[in-house]
Amino acid sequence: MESPASPDDTHPLAPIRVLIADDHVTVREGLAAIIGRQPDMLVVGEAADGRACVERWLQCRPDVTLLDLRMPLLDGIAAIEAIRRAAPSARLIVLTTFGTDHDISRAIRAGAKAYMLKDAQREELLDCIRAVHAGETRIPPLLVAKLAAEVSGEALTNRELEVLALLARGCSNKFIAQQLNISETTVKSHLRSVFNKLQVLSRTEAIAVASRRGLIHL
Repeated sequence: MESPASPDDTHPLAPIRVLIADDHVTVREGLAAIIGRQPDMLVVGEAADGRACVERWLQCRPDVTLLDLRMPLLDGIAAIEAIRRAAPSARLIVLTTFGTDHDISRAIRAGAKAYMLKDAQREELLDCIRAVHAGETRIPPLLVAKLAAEVSGEALTNRELEVLALLARGCSNKFIAQQLNISETTVKSHLRSVFNKLQVLSRTEAIAVASRRGLIHL
């Protein structure tokens, strides 16, 4: 006599319901195709901007959301914050082309459970979705190192950021002093502080590190 079917036999596990938010239609369609082929996943919605992402999330309450950082109306960070206000346990994965320390830090602090770059392998992405759905946090080692570098560094003041921005434009100390209505001696003092906080020895290094961390945009 056959034993009764177990609950797992008669009621297979529900697929992971995924929402995709990206302002590039080809990216959304590509992700939807990849995810849709997985027997344990189901795409329940798509959004072309941050505001639509929040609205679609509230409508379909997905298990996992993939979203870009750079989107119109609301960027990815604002969308994450809005969704997390509605549901603190929401599972969100940032999938973007931007990997600066500043971007990573903002996303994780906003509540993202994972941060992946768009050049990641397909299996890495699918594994990340499954892991985040299971309650894990996934940040690639390289991105963890970047985040740790930013967190361990002392923050620049607004004035130091202004000096750094002008420095990146190739301005001399004299020009920076004139622009900010401060003395050249004060400019040099700010630069010493910037070099110390960024742990660099030259203007070129300062600009390169600041750009990588998203403190300036070249």
